[in-house]
Amino acid sequence: MTEKEFLKMLADLIDTEKILTLETKLAEIEEWDSLSFISFLSHCNSKLGKNLTPDELKTAETVADLFKFVGEK
Repeated sequence: MTEKEFLKMLADLIDTEKILTLETKLAEIEEWDSLSFISFLSHCNSKLGKNLTPDELKTAETVADLFKFVGEK
């Protein structure tokens, strides 16, 4: 998945109109909440074939951190 594809997927998944970049801090995204957290986790595990745990995802501070999870494992 390219950076551009990931950013679009994330924006769609969390239903935000905010322009996201890899440098965007998750705390600055109003829509990044517990539901978005679970939606991202579920999407990664079911649609992308990852085996991401909630504890791993909790370490993410930026969109770049989320992008790394998509490329790992």
